Amino acid sequence: MRITALIIVLLALVVTAGCIPEAKNTVAPESNSGARMHKVKVALNEEGLTTEQVNIAAKLDSDNVPGAVQHLYVVSSYSGQCLLYSTVVGKVTSSGKRLTPTSVVGTDGQYVDKESRGIKVKIGGKVYYTTEVPQDDGTFGNSIPYLFWKDVRGVDHRHYISGGQYVHVSTQPIPMKNIVLNIETLAIKKQ
Repeated sequence: MRITALIIVLLALVVTAGCIPEAKNTVAPESNSGARMHKVKVALNEEGLTTEQVNIAAKLDSDNVPGAVQHLYVVSSYSGQCLLYSTVVGKVTSSGKRLTPTSVVGTDGQYVDKESRGIKVKIGGKVYYTTEVPQDDGTFGNSIPYLFWKDVRGVDHRHYISGGQYVHVSTQPIPMKNIVLNIETLAIKKQ
């Protein structure tokens, strides 16, 4: 009796599967204004990369040159005046960046289903699983609320971003007429 019922269910599935019409010429999503999603073909270089991929790779290469010096400027959005200047050894880092994920699903040995387990990470000698993916620079986390860096004199700095300012970082110095706080000219008192 159970086998007969199972065969009937399977036949019904086979028959109805053949009755489902195949999607033909699906229409692109449309906005209220009538604009439809547009598909473009992006030109690739000889290595098969887009310009965006090349730029990101070049930035990662530039940011990871040992001993490289960059120049940080904090500029007023209102006056255009340079509020702060500092050299940066290596690169400026955002306080939200981490070497470990911000959350884990479970530890090795705990019951965690394979679909939600994620990537294995070792933290403090223990194996955990996370669904977070490391970014291209090998870190986890997000950018801002403050930036930190070390200058050429070895001094650590933190800068909290607030309204009315923007940060510009360059591999070459930029001539500025007036700098309110030039960290490079400040004398360091010996303790």
